[in-house]
Amino acid sequence: MTRTAQQIADIERGAYILSEAEGGKPAGIIIATGSEVGLAMEAQKLLAAKGKHVRVVSMPSTNAFDAQDAAYKEKVLPKAVTARVAVEAGCQRWLVQIRRH
Repeated sequence: MTRTAQQIADIERGAYILSEAEGGKPAGIIIATGSEVGLAMEAQKLLAAKGKHVRVVSMPSTNAFDAQDAAYKEKVLPKAVTARVAVEAGCQRWLVQIRRH
């Protein structure tokens, strides 16, 4: 997937919106990193075909994301969107991102 200049700049912030939900109002958020991003993108397509529009967030660094200001965290992981899933092999730190932000 080709990333925009803004997405590339936001990598250092630890997380960024890789693919927005159709209409810009996600029913849920899939958080992924590394090789799992492809799975998240495929899941987004499958869900969209069923009328469920979700956002895909790439989160290469939970630590860097945790250090961001509240406004940026809210932009990426809005508190109003509580349906979230993290796709990551072998890391329990994701529970924090699903529950807290």
